[in-house]
Amino acid sequence: MEMDYIIATASTCDLTKEYLEEHNIPFIRYSYTMDEKVYFDDCSETTRQDVYQKMRAGTFLNTAAINTYAYREFFEGLIKQYNKNIIFLDMSKPMSASHKFAEEAIEELKKTYANIKIVYVDTRCVSGGLGVLVMNVVKNYEAGLGFEENLKWIEENKLHIAHRFTVDNLNYLKRGGRVSNSAALVGNLLNIKPVLYVPDEGTLLVSSKVRGRKKALNTIIDSIINEIGKPDGMEFLINHADCQEDAEYVRDKLLEKFPSIKNIQISGLGVVIGAHCGPGLLAIFYMCKERTP
Repeated sequence: MEMDYIIATASTCDLTKEYLEEHNIPFIRYSYTMDEKVYFDDCSETTRQDVYQKMRAGTFLNTAAINTYAYREFFEGLIKQYNKNIIFLDMSKPMSASHKFAEEAIEELKKTYANIKIVYVDTRCVSGGLGVLVMNVVKNYEAGLGFEENLKWIEENKLHIAHRFTVDNLNYLKRGGRVSNSAALVGNLLNIKPVLYVPDEGTLLVSSKVRGRKKALNTIIDSIINEIGKPDGMEFLINHADCQEDAEYVRDKLLEKFPSIKNIQISGLGVVIGAHCGPGLLAIFYMCKERTP
């Protein structure tokens, strides 16, 4: 059945380039600066690996908001190519400085393309949480769910995506202003690892602080085990910033406890999110009844 809309997203969904291409999902690319050169996030696993290796060697990345002109070019290109309505899914508005520019571009395009609807959803999701949302919306689309019905599904389900994170180095959160200099210094000296989550507001909060990397991973595992109840057929997405072994550890522990889990997918964390959290970030995302610490 020919659909009257398309789904588009941004590179911050942290899905793989292969998935996005396979399902014909266009994405706008956030930029980052590394060694005084500007790059655009291509969602490639190879790029992710290369960037995190450079970060471990001491390179810092800077990211930038997408401007109105770039959004206008992106959306107008989609309109000219498809001539269909657009559902656009990007990371939570409170976590992005870009959203106001996207909205400006959409308002400008309404004047020229009054017959096209571009709906920019405030997903309240970030990183692979956005990826989980995108994958479910794509499933709905490929099953024949209409434009308004899919939008309704998004609003009813977007807050039912759990995000659980831990980071390995507090210096990146310090650099982004999320922890103070003194807290980062003391935390690193004492090997303190924060365990974080995304609440309904779409921000980033600390749920606990533990000593040691393995304790942080086990805290995430225990939180999931206590929360999910009957996991039959559940799917999980793990994103990691150059810590494949830790991702496999979390996966294996969950499958050991719950063999009936349908799938746990592991892929690299996108470099734009990784620029603010650093190598060693591990995050896991899945559908839940409600978001809890």
